[in-house]
Amino acid sequence: MSAGKESDMSADKSPLKPEDYAEPRCLLCDEPYGKAAVRAIPQQRVIEKMDEYMSRRDYAGAERHLLYWLEEARLGRDERGELLVQNELIGHYRKTAQKEKGLESVAEAMRLLKELDFESTLSAGTTYVNSATFLNSIGENEKALAYFEKAKDLYESAGQTKPELLGGLYNNMALVLTALGRFAEAHALYDRATEKMALVPGGVLEQAITCLNRANTVEAEKGLDAGEKEIFALLDRALLLLRDPSAPRNGYLAFVYEKCAPTFSYYGYFADAEELKKRAEEIYARS
Repeated sequence: MSAGKESDMSADKSPLKPEDYAEPRCLLCDEPYGKAAVRAIPQQRVIEKMDEYMSRRDYAGAERHLLYWLEEARLGRDERGELLVQNELIGHYRKTAQKEKGLESVAEAMRLLKELDFESTLSAGTTYVNSATFLNSIGENEKALAYFEKAKDLYESAGQTKPELLGGLYNNMALVLTALGRFAEAHALYDRATEKMALVPGGVLEQAITCLNRANTVEAEKGLDAGEKEIFALLDRALLLLRDPSAPRNGYLAFVYEKCAPTFSYYGYFADAEELKKRAEEIYARS
């Protein structure tokens, strides 16, 4: 390079423009070199595989599966995928009674809602319900109720909220209200949960769960002796719903049977409880 050209360059004081320093685009990925593209995880596949693990009650496998895809979502900068996996983890940690891990997932899910600016969306409603249900399971009922109220506001203000989302919200929120001694409000929500789940194909299972939850509320409110007649009527109704031929014959049915059996046993329906456990085992064995 000649001295004259060096002098010319040193005299050029114009500011740099992006094209002077930016790397050219990669022709294959259509992204500038050095800037990673978002690699979305296959959300539907993640959920379907999770359902397979749960149909076999393979909780260890389910957790490995979710943690693998959580890491993939983080590496791929896929925050939406992270949110989906954290929601699944919240439910998993509730079922497996892992308090500290569950609280971490709740905190991460809330962070992601804020990062994604999703706090006023139906996705946020689902996250609030999942988090509240987990918090209820560890006895944090005041915090749980705050999340349920957020979800309720979002779901009820949206014009296209699916009835199963509302039914699940009302049913689980009623449990928290029961724990807080707000029985009249709990019963009102049980009524609304039953009404919504009657609109859902295969919603008989959720209606059965509502009956059993309501039986527990009646006992908490009136005591076992005073509430006996009402409690037994609810248990009988739940059995009819659980045996309804419209109930889906899959791993979720087995999960519901297994979940409901202890309540029947608690109230002295021992033969029915054993039948449900046996039928659950038969479904799991076929999975």
